[in-house]
Amino acid sequence: MEVKKCLECGDKVVGRVDKKFCSDYCRNAFNNKVNKESKNLIRNTNNRLRKNYKILCDLNAGGKTKVTRRKLFDRGFDFKFITSRYVTKTNNTYFYVYDQGYLELDNEVFLLVKQD
Repeated sequence: MEVKKCLECGDKVVGRVDKKFCSDYCRNAFNNKVNKESKNLIRNTNNRLRKNYKILCDLNAGGKTKVTRRKLFDRGFDFKFITSRYVTKTNNTYFYVYDQGYLELDNEVFLLVKQD
């Protein structure tokens, strides 16, 4: 009968036939290493979305306001991170970060809106 070894530390695995790790610690450590890159991507994306959302909320306290691109950039807004887009019948495109949205108007001015 062959002795199974832990995939993380190499110690002897005792227990069920299909058991792969000697302890919960080793199982968690192994899975954290395997998923590290994808978790970092998700974490970084969520952080950017959260920051964009906070900026839009702070600038749009009344539910509808106009701001300049410069004001958004100065606060650290990143236009690459949105959660959805909405195109109106008149072909205007609103970009949303959750329920906070913006529409680009003329001369580097944006209309900020809150979706109901």
